[in-house]
Amino acid sequence: MNILGISAFYHDSAAALLRDGEIVAAAQQERFSRRKHDPRFPKEAADYCLAEAGITLDEVDAVAFYDKPLVKFERLLLTYAALAPKGIRSFYEQVPSWLSEKLFMRGTLRKELGYQGKVYFSTHHLSHAASAFFPCPWEEAAFITVDGVGEWATTTYGVGRGNRVEILKEITFPHSLGLLYSAFTYFTGFRVNSGEYKLMGLAPYGEPRYADIIRRELVDIRDDGSFRLNMKYFDYCAGLRMTNAAFAGLFGGPERRPETKITQREMDLARSVQEVTEEIMLNMARQVHRETGARHLALAGGVALNCVANGRLLREGPFEDVWIQPCAGDGGNALGAALSVWHQCLDQPRTPDPRRQKATYLGNAFSDEEIGRFLKERNIPHKHYSMDEIPDVVAGIIAGQKVVGWFQGRMEFGPRALGARSILGDPRSREMQSVLNLKIKFRESFRPFAPSVMAEHADEWFDLRGHESPYMLLVADVLPHRLRALTEEETAARGFDKLKVVRSEIPAVTHVDNSARIQTVRREDNPAYHALLDAFRRKTGCPVLINTSFNVRGEPIVRTPEEAYTCFMRTHMDFLCLGGYVLDKTEQAPWKDESDWKAEFELD
Repeated sequence: MNILGISAFYHDSAAALLRDGEIVAAAQQERFSRRKHDPRFPKEAADYCLAEAGITLDEVDAVAFYDKPLVKFERLLLTYAALAPKGIRSFYEQVPSWLSEKLFMRGTLRKELGYQGKVYFSTHHLSHAASAFFPCPWEEAAFITVDGVGEWATTTYGVGRGNRVEILKEITFPHSLGLLYSAFTYFTGFRVNSGEYKLMGLAPYGEPRYADIIRRELVDIRDDGSFRLNMKYFDYCAGLRMTNAAFAGLFGGPERRPETKITQREMDLARSVQEVTEEIMLNMARQVHRETGARHLALAGGVALNCVANGRLLREGPFEDVWIQPCAGDGGNALGAALSVWHQCLDQPRTPDPRRQKATYLGNAFSDEEIGRFLKERNIPHKHYSMDEIPDVVAGIIAGQKVVGWFQGRMEFGPRALGARSILGDPRSREMQSVLNLKIKFRESFRPFAPSVMAEHADEWFDLRGHESPYMLLVADVLPHRLRALTEEETAARGFDKLKVVRSEIPAVTHVDNSARIQTVRREDNPAYHALLDAFRRKTGCPVLINTSFNVRGEPIVRTPEEAYTCFMRTHMDFLCLGGYVLDKTEQAPWKDESDWKAEFELD
């Protein structure tokens, strides 16, 4: 039986396909349209899933949609009605798209797909819960889902057992941890629904001097794990802004304008809301543990991508282990909706399997033959090696302080590059972070980079306490014996001066608070990438590489060999490895003038 899951029309649209409960394929629409966080109907992603499964639409038995549009529209109407006449402009901007495609979703699905079969509708947070629990490795687990808002719910918790998930309690709009965090994303000058990573990365440069104001004025954190926001400071219910003048008055003036200088205030705001977010997540987890008695926790929703909070949950929370859906945002709800239909609606059994999601390598792959044809057609200079030779060749290049684009196997499903569509570098380099940020990614210099580490050597470098982090969704400290002693002057550094301090044996992936956002790599999950890490370890004694996503600022991660080559040529990457092919930048024909394209990446 084939079930096609669809998430669409808010942000990060995606499609996923199950065959008899097996996850066959999943992909976000942005990878095909090249429009970052694309909210439009994921027709190309759905077509890819069908092609990967080798089926036609006629062989799809059910389509599962990730939420209930009528209930979401009810929330919008009631909210606007309650606040009228405020919000009239926002109302008029929203209504046309609802009346044309969002409201009558069954017809939209049939029209966009050309599909006449059975359609199921999940709810937003049930889809999140299903995506969290059903692929997790346990027979039973508690779950927490936290994001901006679905239909009405913004946060839920409950229990998954066997082939069932049950939501026990929820927090409803407008009280939302995701929207609280997004309000600070907006106020510090970053884009909502994409800049939250920047806010998290900025936090260690600041001090939590606004945390008490947030607790006192903005959010009431309650003993039962719940919270409520003080809505007199927010404008997102019916306005076109996240915050208002009262919010600005709390924090010393208006919001930072995008692309202007980041000041100490923004750093301190980031640190403050990050600390409050972690406190709320820990408080919630403790209540869920008290109520359910579960040993394990599964997480999904956009807030579950806050890997700093996840790390604290694992270290300080009451659960023995935590599993986080690697595509935790709305894109993952395409998968959750399909899994919910298979297990909840059709009552199909579930056998816990730690590899059910196939390490989230669920997207396109390109064979060496396909890559070779592309290079030949474009007359692109290259060298070809066997896949047994590639790890040693590329490890030698990286050890020589060169930056390599790495394009291997099936593309990742989710926002993180996990060694299939990655840009790699030497973590021992003092300069590599600034080189990658400014010359490769064209992004802010403060943004940290993540390490990939061989799973069997992770506890020699990072304080993971025996846990794994295959999806780069946990932050942990670099171990003390890998750190260097700092001078008084280095210890006293504040703000972006912290960037100048070399903190460890792997400075390029050690953030200014001595932490790292870690990906542990197992041989069975990604043999080619594991072999590269092992080859680098044998050459250097270090089983760690810098791993950042294969894209530049403002663009989605690359999907095809052509996109990888274009990104390679538009940046200061030194080498590109496509399957068994290695391309040296110095051997390539000149690219078109840089001024023709660099402006494309100036805004995120």
